[in-house]
Amino acid sequence: MKDNHFKANVDRELYRLVERYNNAGGLVIELLNALGQQADGLLGQLPVKARDGLEVATEKALVQAMKAADRSRSIRGSETGWLQTTFATALGAAGGAGGVGTALAELPVTTTVFLRAIQDVAEQYEFDATSENVKFDCVQVFAAGGPLSEDDAADLAFLSSRMALSSGGTQKLIAWVTPRLAVVLGQKLAAQMVPVIGATTGALTNYAYMNYYREMAHVHFGLRRLSIEGDVPHPELVTMFREAASPQVQDLRKG
Repeated sequence: MKDNHFKANVDRELYRLVERYNNAGGLVIELLNALGQQADGLLGQLPVKARDGLEVATEKALVQAMKAADRSRSIRGSETGWLQTTFATALGAAGGAGGVGTALAELPVTTTVFLRAIQDVAEQYEFDATSENVKFDCVQVFAAGGPLSEDDAADLAFLSSRMALSSGGTQKLIAWVTPRLAVVLGQKLAAQMVPVIGATTGALTNYAYMNYYREMAHVHFGLRRLSIEGDVPHPELVTMFREAASPQVQDLRKG
């Protein structure tokens, strides 16, 4: 049985990750509130053609991102977080300025920047972002419910999911992630479509989404590292995380 000091260290790190999780989507919510938008109504604001083709566009963006992120990493290595955030913000501004067409064209590049940021977080926790297992874990971060999700179960499902690394594993992973990511990116695109201030909204939205995926990557890989160093089985640690992130426990800690 682990001593109390050891358990306290695990608990302290666990609550630090819970705090990251709780803060992940705050910027997006604040942005939408400032614009008078409702998260659950964003997808309905997209043109029908764009909405119908969103899943196909997301799948293509994800496939391109996986290839491009690996190529850019081998050439340039890791980048600082502020540089990635600045680039994503600029892309959002460009995408929001030209309407749905430019926003869709921006999607693969922005997805690549997000994926690069996730890979860099993996390396901060001493995981090899070039290994197949870690590549899969990086893509799985995209399966988080998204910064606008009000369903905690959907938002945390990616933590306990493990895709089998077998024949066709990449295709299976993309097929699993795509529908979830399509909803999230559809909300992002719709937020960028606000008339007149589309460029500003696009920049702020990308900034907020970059923050979200980076924080969720910290949660994901932080739990994996804690499982190794804390000698706690990962499924057990995920259960502990869910309990620590529950509203009841959060209220008790605040009290």
